Amino acid sequence: MKIWVSSEEITKTLSDLPRLEFSIYDGTGPLPDGIDEVEVWVPPLIYVPDLAGTLARMTSLRLLQTVSAGVEAYQPHLPPGVVLCNARGVHDAGTAEWVVGAMIAVLREFPGFAAAQRRGEWTYHHTGSLADSRVLIVGYGSIGAALERRLSGFEVEVVRVARAARDGVHGMAELPALLSEADVVVLLVPATADTAGMVDADFLARMKDGALLVNAARGSVVDTDALLAELKTGRLLAALDVTDPEPLPDGHPLWSAPGLFLTPHIAGSTPASRRRTLRLIRSQLLRYLAGEPLNNVINDAY
Repeated sequence: MKIWVSSEEITKTLSDLPRLEFSIYDGTGPLPDGIDEVEVWVPPLIYVPDLAGTLARMTSLRLLQTVSAGVEAYQPHLPPGVVLCNARGVHDAGTAEWVVGAMIAVLREFPGFAAAQRRGEWTYHHTGSLADSRVLIVGYGSIGAALERRLSGFEVEVVRVARAARDGVHGMAELPALLSEADVVVLLVPATADTAGMVDADFLARMKDGALLVNAARGSVVDTDALLAELKTGRLLAALDVTDPEPLPDGHPLWSAPGLFLTPHIAGSTPASRRRTLRLIRSQLLRYLAGEPLNNVINDAY
């Protein structure tokens, strides 16, 4: 069985499994030979050039196992009969950790103090604090639960919002009324047609003065122009690990926007995520070879 993977590390993880013929494709350079014979593909974390054309040529493909939680790039081009699975769970720890760190960095003004350190200036003043805050988690799934566990010692109130209401979790229809009471709004929703541009001018206007918006979801969830308009007034703060466009080009106004802490989509890029990704891939291949049900199967929505 021919399988494409994105690294030598993955081949080593699967090397003892029977009947596997590996090719490594990391998203750069020419495609390996035998694309029409590939039965299982584990694509790289980076976007693959001409993804639609690549998938169209994979006429033997039966399983596409991503190493990311998001699969919006693959869904529109998935050939009939191919099972799509995501990496739900493997980036929970890293992403939740980044969110907590970003909250503290912005509220305690660490970027400003770091800049003052480089200038050799002692800029004593009071800062904000995470303690006693109301944290609104929009998109309460496995990452949201991981974030709430990490916030348990910070003396905050967590308010949960998901696509559908359930015990202890508000539905999306309730979100507009919840925004005005939140000190921190964390975005963890998937990139779908329903979430594209959901954080628009109206959404931001409902947030209270001085509130912090944290986006660890996808850049497409936030209307960049609307966010820039709010940041320029100084009314809101923001921490972004994802942007629209991405990567952020030279000279883009987000680079110099006031009140913004920005990182280059690294929330889930940690050793813990890598180890958990390898465990997931091995588990899925064992299930696939044995004809057992797979985990993290993506249907119409996720």
